[in-house]
Amino acid sequence: MREPMPQTPEERAEDDYWERLYGPWDCLDPAGVAEFFDGFDRPWWIVGGWSIEAFTGAPREHEDVDVSILVRDVAALREHVGDRWQLWNIADGALRPLTDRWPDLMDPESQVWVRRDATSPWVMDLPVTPDRDGLWTNKKLPGHVLPVEEATHVAADGIRYLNPEIALMYKARLQRAKDRRDLEVTWPLLAPEARAWLREAVGRLHPDHPWLAWMDG
Repeated sequence: MREPMPQTPEERAEDDYWERLYGPWDCLDPAGVAEFFDGFDRPWWIVGGWSIEAFTGAPREHEDVDVSILVRDVAALREHVGDRWQLWNIADGALRPLTDRWPDLMDPESQVWVRRDATSPWVMDLPVTPDRDGLWTNKKLPGHVLPVEEATHVAADGIRYLNPEIALMYKARLQRAKDRRDLEVTWPLLAPEARAWLREAVGRLHPDHPWLAWMDG
């Protein structure tokens, strides 16, 4: 049984706005993502709420699935999907297909959306990760650079996920109810060094964040 995650009226209104602009979503689950990437020989990993669930084992509802690859591997992803899927790059609200005509990302910190064709829903959001000589980099903390294998972990389902303390760092800026819930179920399970890193990272990025008092309590 998945814990329900009701949206606020403001969150629902925002989702409705973007759906009217870009069309509906019907996202894959982690097993579907693994099937999508089957045969892709570059690193990929799931981020966001699903990465928290994989670490905690505490299921909840998810509106989407977020997956990442290194920027250097976008061309390999295009080759992997061929004509089976469409890849679209979104940056600052602009949406452009990743095709032979436009093979490059508009911004190395942008996202790639995936769908079958123009009449099909979007199934996956890929916020790509800028890399430094093949290493994973933290978009919010430029000095935080690691091998992909250290910034992520392989869960019991055999899928690679972003480490939970890093996922929570990204979630902190949004301050949604589901993000606070993810913090509360994850915090007791984190190793002391992961807790310390998360507390320091949130404090550096958001000095007045309400999570800080909770983490110090």
